[in-house]
Amino acid sequence: MSLLSDTLARVKPSPTIAVTTKAGELRAAGRDVIGLGAGEPDFDTPAHIKAAGIAAIEAGRTKYTAVDGIPELKQAICDKFARENDLSYTPDQVSVSSGGKQVLYNALMATLNPGDEVVIPAPYWVSYPDMVLLAGGTPVIAEASIQTGFKLTADQLEAAITPNTKWLIFNSPSNPTGAGYSRDELKQLTDVLMRHPHVWVMTDDMYEHLAYGDFQFCTPAQVEPRLYDRTLTVNGVSKAYAMTGWRIGYAAGPKELIGAMRKVQSQSTSNPCTISQWAAVEALSGPQEFLKDNVTLFQRRRDLVVEMLNAAHGITCPVPDGAFYVYPSIAELIGKTSESGVEITDDEAFATALLEETGVAVVFGAAFGVSPNFRVSYATSEAELEEACRRIQLFCSKLR
Repeated sequence: MSLLSDTLARVKPSPTIAVTTKAGELRAAGRDVIGLGAGEPDFDTPAHIKAAGIAAIEAGRTKYTAVDGIPELKQAICDKFARENDLSYTPDQVSVSSGGKQVLYNALMATLNPGDEVVIPAPYWVSYPDMVLLAGGTPVIAEASIQTGFKLTADQLEAAITPNTKWLIFNSPSNPTGAGYSRDELKQLTDVLMRHPHVWVMTDDMYEHLAYGDFQFCTPAQVEPRLYDRTLTVNGVSKAYAMTGWRIGYAAGPKELIGAMRKVQSQSTSNPCTISQWAAVEALSGPQEFLKDNVTLFQRRRDLVVEMLNAAHGITCPVPDGAFYVYPSIAELIGKTSESGVEITDDEAFATALLEETGVAVVFGAAFGVSPNFRVSYATSEAELEEACRRIQLFCSKLR
């Protein structure tokens, strides 16, 4: 009899963590490695937020809290939704967890039964399908193409919905593509959802504040208020506030759902880190001006990476609307051979050869459900990005 559960056999480890780990191992062995795999801002957490965490420690705020968040943070979240998204919630409609990933996982664990389907647009964040599988549901992948800007169309969503569909997981701006849905594009999707009242919406808005140019962020319940009662609006402080290690994610939705998520969390992690919660209060309620400066810097990095990758032989790199990723296609490079004799049979072979031969770590597209592509995180310095893209250009120029 096997020690491990059958459920665990259905899921795989996170490819993004695997790439970061491999890059770290090579770096420890003395290799010159540039890691473009991790989705983590290279900025330090702003000083006023760190000060709030320190003040919490010094004030002795180091005990257990309510399972799904302190009242002060729940109120700050309600204020944020009202101020930025025109969404009205009360604190008993809010859940706070140890990162956005736990929020999503709690919701899926609380709602999925065997046979329930979850529509996931691809390219997708690597964890979505596996969390659905762990919760006993069935992922239904709706693949978007580079021709549609990696965005799901209304017809594709309509075709993916069945009587067994329980959730649509929606992410804009997207990880891994940076694609963002305009209000009109999102309205086309919400019109489909209005025709299927049994389908709920789990919207992952983690990159809300990282939007570039003319792109204006909006979220489904904001675009279609009639979806309010079957939408879980998920967000967190990790990306915009450079607080990845603080581990605070949050969501707002119907009281029954939030209560069910609270029950799941009460029997798993219990409350998120108390100190991090107080820091998150300051993040959401304190000065926000630095966000514009960060966006300006990220947009400059985006433009650098897009220009240099499009100059590489055989690479086509769309311009993302937000987040800090690009998702270039290597369709023209499949079947070629690298300088060391590695055949580029797919995007995983490309990423492996790139790392081994140039020291540049990227994540292969199959991990996100659409190939042949790879993901670059440009959440690192311009100097490193320029050097990494130069190495990618050289690598591609030597393929035969």
